[in-house]
Amino acid sequence: MSATRSPKVAERVAPKASDPQPQKKKRDDDDGPDFATLLRAWIESHRASLLDSLRRLGKQPIGSFFTCMVMAVALSLPMGLSLLLNNVERLGGSWQRAAQISLYLQMDASPGEGQALREQIKAMPGVSDAEYIGREQALEEFQQQSGLGDALKELPENPLPGVVLVTPNEVDKPALEALRQRLSELPKVQQAQLDLVWVERLAAILKLGDRFVFGLTVLLVSALLLVIGNTIRLHIENRRTEIEVIKLVGGTDSYVRRPFLYMGALYGFGAGILSWGVLAFGLDWLNDAVVGLAGLYGSDFSLAGVPVADGLSLLLGAVLLGYIGAWIAVARHLRELAPK
Repeated sequence: MSATRSPKVAERVAPKASDPQPQKKKRDDDDGPDFATLLRAWIESHRASLLDSLRRLGKQPIGSFFTCMVMAVALSLPMGLSLLLNNVERLGGSWQRAAQISLYLQMDASPGEGQALREQIKAMPGVSDAEYIGREQALEEFQQQSGLGDALKELPENPLPGVVLVTPNEVDKPALEALRQRLSELPKVQQAQLDLVWVERLAAILKLGDRFVFGLTVLLVSALLLVIGNTIRLHIENRRTEIEVIKLVGGTDSYVRRPFLYMGALYGFGAGILSWGVLAFGLDWLNDAVVGLAGLYGSDFSLAGVPVADGLSLLLGAVLLGYIGAWIAVARHLRELAPK
């Protein structure tokens, strides 16, 4: 009786050949989760890591603030010096106007010939603008600037020639010398004078300032990476047991790394915001003294604030520095966190 089964029992146990459900279930298991499911899981994992990083930073508000403040000061120094150099360059005036070529015309050149020469020069390649100053206008300006108005009135005739001031397109010494040579060969031109000494001195000073800012930036960026790396290292040490358990149950390195990368980016974001605010406040505070000093010299010069593009670049750079510093710190200590 036990050796054989009844036909009804065998019919219940054996699946029908025409039943497609087991094959369909097997195909579904082989396909695995679809792309939408994987994407939702990936987004949820990143969201959970971001919220966890925010929660942990919120538990230590004073320490997090001072860490961001230290980073902000380090970011503000090179950025502030760069903005001051830009203002000094703007104070020095336009490079093109600073490198003007003065064409002294012959004494017998009429105002009509001077205007015609001005139009001819203005159409030449390499010339941005040209301005004609007649003999009478030159004499009036000289009288006002020299303070010798009474003495000049005793002269029998105007000793000053007409002048054409030529503004080049670019400040390049070989190109300016070639342009000066061409202008000196024009009719009615007695002398073509180009004075680039003080322009070259200012350019050398600004170049030195740029190199100093670049070197300071490299040093401070290295210091920032050390600061953020040490901060992330402390967070890793505080969660060492938790990380070892996560890796013991099969957690990947990217899963372990993700919260710390978000934490570094958040440190950088906070530092960028603080640095932007420090620079804006500092330039506004310094601008009052600059405006007062410029007013004593009859100038309306004032410091320009932090441009929005530079501020956004500063913010993005701070976030990247925080992210890179966290990546370096985690990569260095991740191999030490293998479960024992």
